Amino acid sequence: MALSPALAVAQEEAGYTAGHPLPGQFHLQRSVTPIMDSITVFHDGILMWTISFIVILVLALILWIVFRYNAKRNPVPAAFTHNTLVEIVWTVLPVVILIIIAIPSFGVLSDQLTTPDGERKYLGSNIFSFGEVEVPAPELTVKATGQQWYWDYEYVDQGVALTSLMLNEEDRAASKPGQPRLLAVDNELVVPVDTTVRMQITADPTGVIHAFAVPSFGIKIDAVPGRLNETWFNARETGIYYGQCSELCGKDHAFMPIAVRVVTKEEFATYMAAFEGGDYDAANATLAAVQ
Repeated sequence: MALSPALAVAQEEAGYTAGHPLPGQFHLQRSVTPIMDSITVFHDGILMWTISFIVILVLALILWIVFRYNAKRNPVPAAFTHNTLVEIVWTVLPVVILIIIAIPSFGVLSDQLTTPDGERKYLGSNIFSFGEVEVPAPELTVKATGQQWYWDYEYVDQGVALTSLMLNEEDRAASKPGQPRLLAVDNELVVPVDTTVRMQITADPTGVIHAFAVPSFGIKIDAVPGRLNETWFNARETGIYYGQCSELCGKDHAFMPIAVRVVTKEEFATYMAAFEGGDYDAANATLAAVQ
């Protein structure tokens, strides 16, 4: 399967639309943002074909060496010690390959770290363009703070905040049995669909380094005490999308998941109106119950 990029793309089985990894899944999670669109195309295209070419080439060279230069066919060892042409080729070829990979990768990386201003265009699925996807300026700013070991979220402009803790297995089975084990949380971060969300990422000043990562959004950035990093996403589909801390941050590193619930703009407006009123439970009650 590693030798055929087409097989990776073909994994569209039922359930693949979930915002979390599935048993037996070997491909990337399904993209719902322009950033993840470009990452997926970069992975399935140039990266997959390049590594497939390298694997086939190296395998062919090994088989040729085993066949052509074994002791039976060469009872008298060769006397030469090097070949100038071969040394040039094995030095220049990897450099050329890295340059080919680097050209689109710099664009993909730049897209992840450049918050939209309403004018800049993004690569999206065409990583060899100069940008053709229009993304509006941020309408919502959320500050995510990595604690030991959970996440705090603050809606910066609205002045309200919430804490998100992983549900233990007993609580998950009782309240959210349909959600994935070790990823389900008590309070999801709620954001509107088709809206650019600016994420400000940091960690508690007395804590350790974490990393905020949501694969379906294509975002991953360190949460460093005393530093405010920034990324963004614009989700085009409603649903719950899961991630995890991606930095080895301590004893409960594996138990601080990220859950982002994308709802319609109307639902978000109702939710936020209740939340700004000072009652998070009332705000949460405006949304459909998570099963």
